[in-house]
Amino acid sequence: MSEFTNGQYILTADIGGSHITAAVCNITTDTIINESLTRVELNSKGSAESILRSWQNAFDTTLGRSGVQVSGLGMAMPGPFDYENGISYIKGFDKYDALYGMDVKQYFANRLNLYPTEIRFRNDAEATIAGEVLAGAGKGLDNVMGVTLGTGFGSAFCINQVTRDLNLGSVPYKTSIADDHLSTRWFLKRYTELTGVILSGVKQLAILAQTSEQGRQIFAEFALNMSDFLVDPLNRFKPEKLILCGNIARSHPLFLPLLRSRLSDTNIVLAELGEQAALIGAAGLFKQTISRKRACTTYK
Repeated sequence: MSEFTNGQYILTADIGGSHITAAVCNITTDTIINESLTRVELNSKGSAESILRSWQNAFDTTLGRSGVQVSGLGMAMPGPFDYENGISYIKGFDKYDALYGMDVKQYFANRLNLYPTEIRFRNDAEATIAGEVLAGAGKGLDNVMGVTLGTGFGSAFCINQVTRDLNLGSVPYKTSIADDHLSTRWFLKRYTELTGVILSGVKQLAILAQTSEQGRQIFAEFALNMSDFLVDPLNRFKPEKLILCGNIARSHPLFLPLLRSRLSDTNIVLAELGEQAALIGAAGLFKQTISRKRACTTYK
């Protein structure tokens, strides 16, 4: 068996904190077979057996709906994770602790009748931005940078169709790291600081911001933080486009105009593919003969 598959169809999955989304991707056209899309809710704080059973159920349903034979599995995974060897090191993040130290690659190789080399893993932010480059807002471009705005601050850079994780969230910023200032928890913490009120998420804050001066102030501060932080990496990479992905980007009317005015030399655009981006990006690993060491290089 060759190291890289020549198959057209890849089983692909995006692992979230409370669900798995699976589908079959045609890597010749970089499209998802819509009938194959499957979303399964799960308890990520549960046992390894229950988590893996939920993932397997999603795979079985997807394969049954697709009507095609797949030649590999690509998974978009949160970290910490050994993406080369398929071993989870997630611990202390209130999710998937039960999988710590487990060889996920071998587990599914056994159950899906695949060789370990036919199962590949990708950082979830990297997968999302890779998908946008293959089939979305960055299609046809040689030099693209993207960020995912959500529970964490993800980032990746793509040059000549090779996408790699930048790990900008771990870069020092202000008194801590960028992730502490450019993620959901910053919004919620800041609103509580200003009002004493605890919110459930950024979506709730965006609704309040329609009538709340404090809400609008927080989104403006977010734009200032992000523009301030991104100056250095944007100057370094000089991308043709900066793609904004993730749930926070859905509230773009509240911060994007200010962000664009402060980063006027950068073409800032919104992602186009939604949740399909990570699925296409994870499957895209089967299109590229790249070393995972290179793909996981971090920004320094």
